Amino acid sequence: MNNEIRVRIAPSPTGDPHVGTAYIALFNYVFTRQHGGKFIVRIEDTDRARSTPAAEAMLFESLRWLGLEHDEGPDKGGPHAPYRQSERLAIYREHINTLLSNGAAYHCFCSSERLEQVRQAQMAVKESPRYDGLCRSLSLDEVRCRLEAGEPHVIRLRMPANGEAVWTDPMRGEVRIRYDLADDQILIKSDGFPTYHFANVVDDHLMGISHVIRAEEWIPSVPKHLHLYRCFGWQPPQFIHMPLLRNPDRSKISKRHNPTSILFYRRAGILPRAMLNYLGLMGWTMPDEREFFTVAEMIDHFSFERISLGGPVFDLEKLIWMNGKYIREFIPSDELLRCIREDVFGEEYLRKILPLVYERIETVERFFDYANFFFRGTLDYHFPDFVSKKVDRTMAAAVIEALLPKIDGLMDWNHAEIEAVLRRLVEELQVPGAAVFMTVRIAVTGRKASPPLFETMEVLGKEVCRWRLRDSLEKLRRAPDTAFAE
Repeated sequence: MNNEIRVRIAPSPTGDPHVGTAYIALFNYVFTRQHGGKFIVRIEDTDRARSTPAAEAMLFESLRWLGLEHDEGPDKGGPHAPYRQSERLAIYREHINTLLSNGAAYHCFCSSERLEQVRQAQMAVKESPRYDGLCRSLSLDEVRCRLEAGEPHVIRLRMPANGEAVWTDPMRGEVRIRYDLADDQILIKSDGFPTYHFANVVDDHLMGISHVIRAEEWIPSVPKHLHLYRCFGWQPPQFIHMPLLRNPDRSKISKRHNPTSILFYRRAGILPRAMLNYLGLMGWTMPDEREFFTVAEMIDHFSFERISLGGPVFDLEKLIWMNGKYIREFIPSDELLRCIREDVFGEEYLRKILPLVYERIETVERFFDYANFFFRGTLDYHFPDFVSKKVDRTMAAAVIEALLPKIDGLMDWNHAEIEAVLRRLVEELQVPGAAVFMTVRIAVTGRKASPPLFETMEVLGKEVCRWRLRDSLEKLRRAPDTAFAE
């Protein structure tokens, strides 16, 4: 264990920065600042199909907005650079060779088709799907021949058949999980990139991470990680698993219930102080149990013993209430003015909006009448707008419901990709394009006449559009039939 406290967050840049990442970042930050340690940001971008530079930039923007200043990272450098996993492939190759040499890892040549057949067979007899170990016993000669033939393969960790992983979590006491419950984890994928589990362990060790503070969903993976540490002969860090943020129905927080993007809350006018205060209340309490406190006060009084494992509920209404209290009681007017200018009416955002509206306004004042939906969160809908000769209430709801998963899966958020998705939806639903476009226009802008739809959705952003689509769908379903009559 290092004498210096060193912690990290290791997000994947595959979408908008998640509120759960900010939650874990806050507790890492508070803990290391309390002990005079270092807070590191490491980018885990080994998912080459989904990782994007834009998502990485948004992550750092959200951390800067919150004021969670890190000490080392790809944007700052540091003694253990590089801090992007995609730039550390030579390091992983060196370490995977160590595991192959000592027999802790092995080559697996099983095709995806065979693995799927195994999975289906296991599920048919109600077994947990897992790799069946076919390639564990391949001879060195056979492995060499298949590698020389260029046969696709992965490299797996050889998990023990017996024994158990034992570790102490400060919030949970002693934890024991049998090794045979863990799969032979893939360490190196067929494209040569490491998986999270392998790169995570190698990087944490080489970067001197003393405490791994992360969400409790990673507890089942600890046996794999501890076994990897043992295979390398390394001392593992202290594992601390925070309770997951929950929706009001106690499910894991997700975009199906609340906006999950930190940048959404910035655009919605949530103050960074209020957001940090609220995230600090997620499972933790001050010794005097007061609700309002600064990050500095949290640092002074923090201890893991005061964290409840019950699963904190992320309640949007409570956050908005707390934000209101900050506006009225804790924020000087000049700071509030700065937040309005930068976060709601920022110049960059206005520059994106103006080209969409300037031909449609006669006076500067009309800008606010015509473009107000760009500055709002949820919208008030005039339900008769959703229905016409071509679209009834049921069809409007069906259009939105069919679009939502396509929005979730759209990685490049630009007007061309948005248009392509909507036009494919028209073909799939076999309904008039005008019906689909009008339904979506009303859902995301609250009006039948707006600037060009696809460009408008691009400027609004993925998270705002997703939130409004879900909100409009719920309101369509709940509204009485009388609401649709003029």
